[in-house]
Amino acid sequence: MEKKKQHQSFRLAQQWRLLLLLLLLLLSAASAAQGHNYADALHKSLLYFEAQRSGRLPYNQRVGWRDHSGLTDGLEQGVDLVGGYYDAGDHVKFGLPMAFTVTMLSWGVIEYRDEIGAAGELEHALEAIKWGTDYFIKAHTSPNVLWAEVGDGDTDHYCWQRPEDMTTSRQAYKVDENNPGSDLAGETAAAMAAASIVFRKTNPHYSQLLLHHAQQLFEFGDKYRGKYDEEEGSVGVVKRYYASVSGYMDELLWGALWLYKATDREEYLKYVITEAQSFGGIGWAISEFSWDVKYAGLQIIASKLLMEEKHKKYSHILEKYRSKAEFYLCSCLRKSNGSDVDHTPGGLIYIRQWNNMQYVSTTAFLLTVYSDFLRSSGQNLSCHGGSVGHEELFRFAKSQVDYILGSNPMNMSYLVGFGPNYPTRVHHRGASMVSYRENKGFIGCTQGYDNWYGRPEPNPNVIIGALVGGPDWQDNFTDERGNYMQTEACTYNTAPLIGVFGKLSQLEGNEDGQTQNLVASY
Repeated sequence: MEKKKQHQSFRLAQQWRLLLLLLLLLLSAASAAQGHNYADALHKSLLYFEAQRSGRLPYNQRVGWRDHSGLTDGLEQGVDLVGGYYDAGDHVKFGLPMAFTVTMLSWGVIEYRDEIGAAGELEHALEAIKWGTDYFIKAHTSPNVLWAEVGDGDTDHYCWQRPEDMTTSRQAYKVDENNPGSDLAGETAAAMAAASIVFRKTNPHYSQLLLHHAQQLFEFGDKYRGKYDEEEGSVGVVKRYYASVSGYMDELLWGALWLYKATDREEYLKYVITEAQSFGGIGWAISEFSWDVKYAGLQIIASKLLMEEKHKKYSHILEKYRSKAEFYLCSCLRKSNGSDVDHTPGGLIYIRQWNNMQYVSTTAFLLTVYSDFLRSSGQNLSCHGGSVGHEELFRFAKSQVDYILGSNPMNMSYLVGFGPNYPTRVHHRGASMVSYRENKGFIGCTQGYDNWYGRPEPNPNVIIGALVGGPDWQDNFTDERGNYMQTEACTYNTAPLIGVFGKLSQLEGNEDGQTQNLVASY
């Protein structure tokens, strides 16, 4: 009799466990169906750019643990280079990734201005762009001179200091007629041309100023051709950090296309058409889009020109651009012919070990933009694995964003400050030490390593909106400050997400259930 009672109790306990498990699964499914708070993600992402500011911070600075820094940048060279952005967790101002960051911020606003505005974040997005373009105006001191970098990675990485305490070298480096940098000039031209479109209606004088600089920079980069990272001359010190592996041809095509969009002057479009083959625009089939490699973005924009009647005379070349764009998109979807991009078991695009999230965010943006193009033109994407509609393309883009925001095997949001579980030991000097505003006591070059770097505790300052490098190829992530491949964030990681978050936040607010039909797999 006692055994029978024990057996019944055991069965009852099992049933309760199953019911509890079922309840948890239902709650999880309901949570997934609700999606993420994309408006909050947008808000937090824009805060990150304020945390990365160099120079004298404005009165309306919202990130309170930061203070003024780099106030003598350029002084040794007799030029004012105060301002701009630190690229990541250190304090070097690298021109190429900074320019790409601004290009992507601007492109996001161009595509999704209304959606970002509806979320109440347009002013903050414009401020993030202008903080970069104000610096580029300073850095472009004459038609054929562009200051490319302030500080250098070697001396900077030797120290672990707050930006407000910096004692490292602030030497500035430039490109000019004798030491060319067509890649840097082309990308900076693209950034300023794209930003000129953003400010055209709200600040027309500033827009014209940006366009003037963009045109001069493109002409300089095209006339005096060469890579900016050559060992002899130019900016050789950058080679270990932001080497121009793809060369400068992609940036010249990219800059010319953005200038065409900004000016509607056919000479720039003719450049993109006539140099398409020789510069690799229609020859290279690429499976990444990044601060170094611009071909996929170039091909996406060129594809969209096919919609307009005035471009029909160039359709034979624009169709070739489109073919390469679709190769990129199909490879991301794993529907190309043997050149598929790797995915982790959890479904994340995986390009390489170091800071993989930069490729995820750029891919999500391009997928979203092309999905809109397919929808508006009534077309499908043609892949080796079959035809793909705009819904499937956008669904995959959203799955990448949702993975970033926590729908992943680790249940970890890789956007810092978003959701209940996110990296707390980000590889970032300023965030990892007591705020200068709390304690102005000087922290020396190696004191930071001695007293702060190795601490097991979370960072005292949360660098909200930073998109860290992310998990490995098996979806594993180790939240340690020294694990810089996974825990360091960069401005060009977060920048492409601004537009995507804007679009998703708009869908999230709709009442027709579109968002519920686009839930991720985790």
